[in-house]
Amino acid sequence: MTTEHLFDDRPLASLRAMANKVPEVTVYFWIVKVLTTGMGETASDLLARLLGPVPAVAVGGIALVASLAAQFAVRRYVAWVYWTAIVMVSVFGTMAADVLHVGLGVPYTTSTPLFLVALGAVFALWYASERTLSIHSVRTRRREAFYWAAVLATFALGTAAGDLTATTGFGYAGSVVLFAVAICVPAVAHRFGALNAVTAFWTAYVITRPLGASLADWMALGHSRGGLGLGLAPVTVAWTVAIVCFVGFLAVTRRDAPGTVASLDTASGRHRQGSSR
Repeated sequence: MTTEHLFDDRPLASLRAMANKVPEVTVYFWIVKVLTTGMGETASDLLARLLGPVPAVAVGGIALVASLAAQFAVRRYVAWVYWTAIVMVSVFGTMAADVLHVGLGVPYTTSTPLFLVALGAVFALWYASERTLSIHSVRTRRREAFYWAAVLATFALGTAAGDLTATTGFGYAGSVVLFAVAICVPAVAHRFGALNAVTAFWTAYVITRPLGASLADWMALGHSRGGLGLGLAPVTVAWTVAIVCFVGFLAVTRRDAPGTVASLDTASGRHRQGSSR
């Protein structure tokens, strides 16, 4: 069974026929996703420190719009374009959560449920319109718009949730452990039939945000705040280099190209059937 089976229950034939602009859910997907969450957290804080909060939000917003415009313009999944958009969503999603807390004084105990409601509203509208929340069905402009709205909401929610746990007793190191355990829950629940594939995917997707952000904060922030004190700039640069390496690998090998996992699995299935005759 491939990871594609875990997140979509439709026949393999229909999966191969789709022109999808979202990558396959492989181990590479989760690695890069966590890296983008951590990089977005520290990059947002670094930009705010270097430029000031208002200019940083403006720059982040412009970069987000430009990256999403590029993503909507391409006609197929392009690793560099897709993951650049994810990085900018990560940066801007962090800024959105920070603006509410720092700029407007909204406590994390309030912003976290607010972003949860926002995400729920996106999912409700998406399902009411398309009758599916599967990432393997993102093959129209409208579904792509719903997908990216959901992604943005998950990043804002995850940022607020991570900051909430970090400031209410867990600290950054404790938050890393908490969310590392939490992300195993949907996988185990789905494995034993207690959670359907789409719900398991989106639950894990949300949790990757506070997991990666807490890890990056723990590495970057000073000892007085419970961190390793490596600094925002070094951590941002290091995580960016890691993202570039992984995305470059995926762009060259196309290991996460839509349909690749299904096609490989089908081929191996035919081989196994032939061997058993």
